[in-house]
Amino acid sequence: MALRFPRFSQGLAQDPTTRRIWFGIATVHDFESHDDITEECLYQNIFASHFGQLAIIFLLTSKNLFHVAWQGNFESWVQDPLHVRPIAHAIWDPHFGQPAAWKLLLDGALSPVNIAYSGVYQWWAFSPCFIPASRGEYVRWNNFLDVLLYPQGLGPLFTGQWNLYAQNPNSSSHLFGTTQGVGTAILTLLGGFHPQTQSLWLTDIAHHHLAIAFIFLIAGHMDRTNFGIGHSMKDLLDAHIPLGGRLGRGHKGLYDTINNSLHFKLGLTLDSLGVISSLVAQHMYSLPAYTFIAQDFTTQAALYTHHQYIAGFIMTGAFAHGAIFFIRDYNSEQNKDNVLARMLDHKEAIISHLSWASLFLGFHTLGLYVHNDAMLVFGTPEKQILIEPIFAQWIQSTHGKTSYGFDVLLSSTSGPAFNAGRSIWLPGWLNAVNENSNSLFLTIGPGDFLVHHAIALGLHTTTLILVKGALDARGSKLMPDKKDFGYSFRAMAQDEVGNVSQFNESSTYLMGWLRDYLWLNSSQLINGYNPFGMNSLSVWAWMFLFGHLVWATGFMFLISWRGYWQELIETLAWAHERTPLANLIRWRDKPVALSIVQARLVGLAHFSVGYIFTYAAFLIASTSGKFG
Repeated sequence: MALRFPRFSQGLAQDPTTRRIWFGIATVHDFESHDDITEECLYQNIFASHFGQLAIIFLLTSKNLFHVAWQGNFESWVQDPLHVRPIAHAIWDPHFGQPAAWKLLLDGALSPVNIAYSGVYQWWAFSPCFIPASRGEYVRWNNFLDVLLYPQGLGPLFTGQWNLYAQNPNSSSHLFGTTQGVGTAILTLLGGFHPQTQSLWLTDIAHHHLAIAFIFLIAGHMDRTNFGIGHSMKDLLDAHIPLGGRLGRGHKGLYDTINNSLHFKLGLTLDSLGVISSLVAQHMYSLPAYTFIAQDFTTQAALYTHHQYIAGFIMTGAFAHGAIFFIRDYNSEQNKDNVLARMLDHKEAIISHLSWASLFLGFHTLGLYVHNDAMLVFGTPEKQILIEPIFAQWIQSTHGKTSYGFDVLLSSTSGPAFNAGRSIWLPGWLNAVNENSNSLFLTIGPGDFLVHHAIALGLHTTTLILVKGALDARGSKLMPDKKDFGYSFRAMAQDEVGNVSQFNESSTYLMGWLRDYLWLNSSQLINGYNPFGMNSLSVWAWMFLFGHLVWATGFMFLISWRGYWQELIETLAWAHERTPLANLIRWRDKPVALSIVQARLVGLAHFSVGYIFTYAAFLIASTSGKFG
């Protein structure tokens, strides 16, 4: 008998309906449920999947690097990063007419090109040998053994004179890539940003990484190895019982629970990576390390959004595998009265508090926006409710921001911290945090207060959905035996179908966001192409339109669910079997409806992909249209 898809489940392969296809796709990565799976084979599949994912990541990265090396203008860009636009790749498309080709032709390019917003150029400029390069001395394969990073080489390291590596840093008059104003220091703690590149000092970054390496070398010996050095993680967890017994048996049983569950391990790993990715997104613009990236606003915005998207997807995966752990691997006896068991016991309180927080944020944030809209409509803008983020402003002031009027720590000109900051440590810090030319400490006001609470609403609502899904994975009051059902259990019955000069002046009411953010910036895309011609954003404009289509398609799945798709699929199958031409390749599987879970998944996929296409096009085109 010929093997049919899915080969890993002969039960599904024998199914005469389209369930064979949908369920096969749904369980293709659920290795534990495959026929004849063994522990050895399971780990082999996981190991192979890791390398498959790494291969895809490296392939995507190599695509960027290859095209920039082949068709880019790195040599020109590195000579003048502020005025030369970096080229991502050439466009060789027979569909482009002459007007389009002309609009997409940059100075020095031989054919239409795409501009690079991936940060690859800044990444290449930031090479390990860039400290000497920033001082006009270039390290190549033919001289890397002759050029010393520091005039005395490793001498100070072995003689204990480590302070010499921090002495004589580059002066503030240093011109990047030349010998003007250069010093000899390679490990410094200057603080702030380089005046030309507006990025962190390269010598500060080198010092930071050396310090982390030293800490990690020590921390690496904290966990006990085969040599008996360090602590036992099991002993640490078992001993971690809060005083007074308020958390029961504390962390007892967690070590074995984690080690015996691949889904728990994966969930913890994804959780860590999601948080790290989100922190990277924030730090890449607030503390830009790559040279000259701070002045490339489109790249900054694109990289921030990119890393936050990744964080969101990874965190969703963390909760999904946490839910699978509770269904498949959780042992109530092994975890009796420990923190895991107590979390499940208190899940109603956790979920209800999250629900309350989401409702509070939603009603109050929207209420403030609507109130401010009403005041503007009736011609009394002075009656808006504008709340200053005083706590965040106070934190910025303690770090040296002087524009808010707080007299505390580094913002207090008469205090010891201020004087020490000017003479002892971080000489460039106070200047950096009070300049408006960088993204270190952006000035914040009522608009930031409101939009941060709007973002908090989205985050808390997302957390509520994910936490509720994980904690109710085994069962809920509505469906106590949920853990006994498969992933794609079916619906039980058919009736379950179911123009201002500054934007911060208009960021405190809804019409301001719509008019001065969404509609104003969308105008670049709306006019990307029209009957009278097109501009260099025309392809982004088409992607903006296409993204809306994909996004809207998701709602058909998310709202209609099972009944609509039952009729649609059966109608298509009926028409297919009665069309002579289509009968050449006829379905062998009897069409059946998607389950509710499957329809939601298809809808969510369209919703997410469409949202990314739409917002990516909006972000890149509107920002590049404004800043170049």
